[in-house]
Amino acid sequence: MKIELCVYSGLKIYPGHGKRLVKTDGKTLIFLNRKCERSHMMKRNPRKITWTVLYRRKHKKGIEEESKKKRTKRNTKFQRAVIGATLQDILAKRNQNPEVRKAQREQAIRIAKERSRLGKSAKSGKKPSSVLPPKPIPTKIQKPKAPKPVLAKAPRVGGKR
Repeated sequence: MKIELCVYSGLKIYPGHGKRLVKTDGKTLIFLNRKCERSHMMKRNPRKITWTVLYRRKHKKGIEEESKKKRTKRNTKFQRAVIGATLQDILAKRNQNPEVRKAQREQAIRIAKERSRLGKSAKSGKKPSSVLPPKPIPTKIQKPKAPKPVLAKAPRVGGKR
């Protein structure tokens, strides 16, 4: 028992039902009933006719079970090196204590202020009264954290549509 599909509506045609139309170019069209045949002959678009399978697929009708299986796409995080800093440098900075980073920042600010003072005094012709050498930063030796694992993409489920 062979079950055919209607060319227009997409519905099943059981043996003893339907109508075959063979065109002059040799193409065989199988219609479920006269309604499908006439609609095809009038060149109506089955995607715009509400009772056809093509319309229901296009407008996502009657697929409640599949909607439960649908998953949201997760963004995968990817770490790269920035121009001027390698990935190891970035990871080392990220893993530093906040106190150490704060001390480095303050020292950098102090050095920048002293340079600006030197620049101003050089322009005016005066010599700086006292230039303090930068204080060494107390650094603690820390183990770098392991990089976070990057998740692989899940395989796509489903067919063409």
